[in-house]
Amino acid sequence: MEESTSREKILKKVRDALIEKTEPPFPIIDQESHIYREMTEPMDVTFAEELVKVSGKFVYCESEDEFISGLQSFIVEKEWGVLYCQDPKLHHLLRQGGIPFEAHTEAILDARIGITRCEYLIARLGSVMVSSRLNPGRKIMVYPEVHLILAYASQLVPDLKYAFTNIKKKYKDNYPSMVSLITGPSRTADIEKTLVMGAHGPKDFYVFLVDDSAPSNG
Repeated sequence: MEESTSREKILKKVRDALIEKTEPPFPIIDQESHIYREMTEPMDVTFAEELVKVSGKFVYCESEDEFISGLQSFIVEKEWGVLYCQDPKLHHLLRQGGIPFEAHTEAILDARIGITRCEYLIARLGSVMVSSRLNPGRKIMVYPEVHLILAYASQLVPDLKYAFTNIKKKYKDNYPSMVSLITGPSRTADIEKTLVMGAHGPKDFYVFLVDDSAPSNG
C-alpha cells in the first residue's frame, strides 16, 4: 500500500509539471555566435600544429609534383614498399611518379601502407574528415599500419560546423552512410593504462597537404 502511495505521489508531480508551464531557465541562448576564439594563424599552420599534437605527421607540398617526389623519398627512406590504393584519382598520380601500388580488394588484408584522399581537414582539431564515399570505403582506415592522406588546401575548414555544412552541400540527397573523423594514429590506454599506438588501426598517420590556392603557372 505504501509503495502504491509513493508511486501515485510521483505520478501526480509529473502530471502537475506537465500542466504548469514554467519559463525556460535560459531564455536567451545565442546559437549563432562562434564558440571558438579567432584563429591567429593561417588554417594550414593551425591544422599542422594540432595534428602534430596528436602524434600525426604533416607534410606540406607546393604542388602535386612535389607530393609525388616527397612520397618517393618517404618510400625509399622508410622502406615502405608497395602502397595499397583503390582510388582511381590517386592511381593517376602514383603512375605518374612510377610509384608501385596494389589495388586488388583482397590485398588489403596484408597491406602495410594505405593511401586515400579525404573530405575535409578540420584546422582547430587537427582532424581529418573521411566518409564511406571515398574509395575504398571504410576498410583502409583500419587495416594498414600506416595511413597516408592526400589533401588540398582548399579542403581546409576552421571547425566541424563548416565541414558538416560543406559535406551536406557536396552530397545533397546522396549522403554517405558513414562520416567520421581521424585524429592522429590509433591509440588506446585501456591495457594497464599504458598508451599503445596502432591498437585498433594505423600506428602512423601522415597528411600530405598540397597547396592548390596559388594560381597555376601553366
